[in-house]
Amino acid sequence: MAERPMHPGHLLAAPLDLGGTGYYIHWGVLQISGANLAVVALMLIVFALALLLPFPRSRRQR
Repeated sequence: MAERPMHPGHLLAAPLDLGGTGYYIHWGVLQISGANLAVVALMLIVFALALLLPFPRSRRQR
């Protein structure tokens, strides 16, 4: 059977299968899904980068 060509929409698809049964992480009384944990981690990384990276400066120094 011939392989189907890659559709451009596949490049934007989620790297994880989000349509199946959720994967949950239990830690004491805390319970969070793997997808939500990934989103929270990415938000924390973006927040840390926003704090650490310098603002662009104008070409002329004051």
